[in-house]
Amino acid sequence: MNDDQLLRYSRHILLDALGIEGQERILATHALIIGAGGLGSPAALYLASAGIGKITLVDDDTVDFTNLQRQILHSQARVGMAKAESGRQALLAINPEIDIVPLQQRLSGGALDALVATADIVLDCTDNFTTRHAINRACVHHRRPLVSGAAIRFDGQISVYDLRHDDAPCYHCLFPEGEDVEEVRCAVMGVFAPLTGIVGTMQAAEALKLAAGIGKSLSGRLLLLDALEMEWRTVRFKKDAGCAVCGPTKDGQAPGYLPRPDADRESADGTCRLA
Repeated sequence: MNDDQLLRYSRHILLDALGIEGQERILATHALIIGAGGLGSPAALYLASAGIGKITLVDDDTVDFTNLQRQILHSQARVGMAKAESGRQALLAINPEIDIVPLQQRLSGGALDALVATADIVLDCTDNFTTRHAINRACVHHRRPLVSGAAIRFDGQISVYDLRHDDAPCYHCLFPEGEDVEEVRCAVMGVFAPLTGIVGTMQAAEALKLAAGIGKSLSGRLLLLDALEMEWRTVRFKKDAGCAVCGPTKDGQAPGYLPRPDADRESADGTCRLA
């Protein structure tokens, strides 16, 4: 690190658990953030301020006036701009030394797989099950740690799927694809603005711990927040030995790539789901 970096990150360096070595690992990390909305905004801002060396920010949407209530990465002056580019401008304003790659596209199939392969850590800040399962399969295939958050109304949740470890559960272990789930629209049900900040900031914290190699992650634990009552609870879960995604395969294919029709088609109806 140079003198400017030593000064910029001095409050991290003072932490015994992190120090210079941990900060150097953070600076060398490439984080892939999929979704630049309510969750992706605080997650990206804190990763940038903390010195993550490279952030790839993916979102195919543009900034809408209704986003400004909670998506703090964007401003009224950038309404109509691609969220990925708006995010790039906001992140470079905070930390011009890091590498920001904005991608205005809807990732699926081979493009998603290739991008996950380049990242060290993946943050799922999306809002629908189809996309979440596609991200999970790519992370399983490439053994990338996945930090997943969700928020709707006053309810939030966060977990880590550290797929570098053989005994770690994946997203499919906890939320099997194809099961009946409640589908609600953000435009109808709403979302409490600070809730997305709480969950997204926690995603950043978990990602930074993974990058620095410190502490204990949320792998195997799902944190649930009722922001109306401001109560947290923890659900513990284990790897599903029969998981169709991260379990053993019979045909020699890598885990995460079992044929799943419709798996790579993202919802285009603006649907938001808690998980």
